[in-house]
Amino acid sequence: MKHRSISASTLALILLSGALIAPAPLLATERKFAFSYEVTTAPKGTVELENWVTWKHSDNAAGKVDRFDFRHELEFGITDRFQAAVYLANWTYDDRNPEKKAAYQNSGIELIYNLTNPTTDFLGSALYLEALAGDENLELEGKLLLQKNFGPLIVAYNAVLEAKWEGSKLEERTGEFAETLGVSYELTKKFSLGAELLHEVEFPDWGAAEEARVWAGPNVSVRAGRVSAVLAGLFQVTDVDEEPEVQTRLIVGFTF
Repeated sequence: MKHRSISASTLALILLSGALIAPAPLLATERKFAFSYEVTTAPKGTVELENWVTWKHSDNAAGKVDRFDFRHELEFGITDRFQAAVYLANWTYDDRNPEKKAAYQNSGIELIYNLTNPTTDFLGSALYLEALAGDENLELEGKLLLQKNFGPLIVAYNAVLEAKWEGSKLEERTGEFAETLGVSYELTKKFSLGAELLHEVEFPDWGAAEEARVWAGPNVSVRAGRVSAVLAGLFQVTDVDEEPEVQTRLIVGFTF
């Protein structure tokens, strides 16, 4: 258990270290949050590669569980208001499965359309759509993104509706409503500190809601030329035994 956790953590540190020493003639996309999306989209003509790793740790009656979710994403600035992305691969490493610890999950697309500006308008807003498909899973997700910039202070809110189908015939259905709230303060042009909150409610078989769960914790983001990185650690503040006690996410982006 200890060896697997160290290996995955080392991988995350390597990604971050490589990001920070990469050549830096261009300005990277300024992602401030790991669990919340901002309303601003990539400039027209830009391309960015994002690598995600999310560590989820549980320690309950079923024992200790460490799961690592990975995502490799290419983002494209189609217009100054419209951004598209391709999820090349989403995969997991889960120490609960002794036979197949690393497993491919799905691939998909993401579309974001910016409606209003968070600085010049009363409230910034954007619409988000995501579709994922794998061997025995299908996911559709829609988000309303809201944001307001108060000089160096950024406040972002996401409302999320998600539908999942799983199984050999996609017979297992699940719905989910989620909210995220992020606050970030820009200490310098290259460094920001903040905090995030994640609230989720699941609806098995699209029926009655399960117990709500909430995570909250700090984040930090850095930007250096072509590279940006954001790291957030969220801790469960509710008492849902089946859910992870800790969720830590690192996102490293490279702008071409």
